[in-house]
Amino acid sequence: MTGSGKTAAFVLPILHHLIGKPRGKTRALVVTPTRELAAQILTALDSMAVHTPITAAAIYGGVGMAPQEHAMRAGVDVLVATPGRLLDHLSAPYATLKNIEFLVLDEADRMLDMGFLPDIKRILKLVPAKRQTLLFSATMPPPIAALTREMLHNPLMIDLGRRSLPAVGITQAVYPVKQDLKKDLLLALLERGEMTQALVFTRTKHRANRLAEQLVRKGIKAERIHGNRSQAQRTAALAGFKNGHYKVLVATDIAARGIDIEALGHVVNFDVPQAPDDYIHRVGRTARAGEVGDAFTFVAPDEQDDLRAIEKAIGKRLPQITIPDFDYNARPEGRLEIPIGERIAAIRGRKAEERARSKAKSNGQGHGPRRQDGRQSQGAGRSDSRTEPRTGRSRQRRRGR
Repeated sequence: MTGSGKTAAFVLPILHHLIGKPRGKTRALVVTPTRELAAQILTALDSMAVHTPITAAAIYGGVGMAPQEHAMRAGVDVLVATPGRLLDHLSAPYATLKNIEFLVLDEADRMLDMGFLPDIKRILKLVPAKRQTLLFSATMPPPIAALTREMLHNPLMIDLGRRSLPAVGITQAVYPVKQDLKKDLLLALLERGEMTQALVFTRTKHRANRLAEQLVRKGIKAERIHGNRSQAQRTAALAGFKNGHYKVLVATDIAARGIDIEALGHVVNFDVPQAPDDYIHRVGRTARAGEVGDAFTFVAPDEQDDLRAIEKAIGKRLPQITIPDFDYNARPEGRLEIPIGERIAAIRGRKAEERARSKAKSNGQGHGPRRQDGRQSQGAGRSDSRTEPRTGRSRQRRRGR
């Protein structure tokens, strides 16, 4: 369940146990799948620990390692980390997890989806065997259930619902539309005032980039957030969306569980998620903690099977809506997605041009003009550094005479 206070459920007990302990040792580690989620947890922890001596730091990629190294050397009480960057630090002698008393694995199913399971197992080998472990997972697929049996001893399982469902405050609707008219439908909803601000999810990073660019060209203030963006770019995009500077934030699923925005009114599934769990967590970015919101899903004919799987998972048929006066048979304006073959050909073409320029430049620097007989002209191609010192020595000899 999204917006249920899960972060407080593990942060508050950890703070309670650590508040009376000596400072200078890292005793709690929270591992999360994404940078955004790590930053979100750190912000929540700092707000809860504001009147305590407890310190915390976030460890994730896309930013400099020096401030993170300083925090680890200082022994902050709590580390909130993504697996990859944490292991980068742990390869250095200053980083240690030998004092960990509390280990939290947050969004375990998402870490599994993102291929972090080997990293998690490496981290488990570096923390003390005697510890308290808390594992949080929105869903419980078989691999996660197996992981719990492997790493937890006599665990207490708390299930907030046998079936993962969208929050009750979410109004869900389906918009049938051709694949190549999805961008035009989104523009129509934005221009008609149907959505004042929207978080839009796409299937791929390429589609996120293209959609954001085309929205900007139409005068819509939009930005995108996905795994290929630097941490500074992702932070700026999210901050701009939260403060209202951007009307649309286009995201991929990697950010679905790391975006926490109060009173977000609309979520749009520009592409139908291929897994019902991803649908639940996308639409869960709205109507958080008892609020209300709308979740619209654009469904192309080739996505009907995915829609039926979602409806089966949530136990109901979603209403289908068509917009009056929208031309569902219109000719699309430009292409949203460039086929992968064309993109690869373009990349290869650019690299070939770069190699040709580099080769021409090196040939121009390394050889001077040649005579007709093929021999290099006298003095040609010699650098000034070879001739100037000789001139200087002859001047000195003349002066000495």
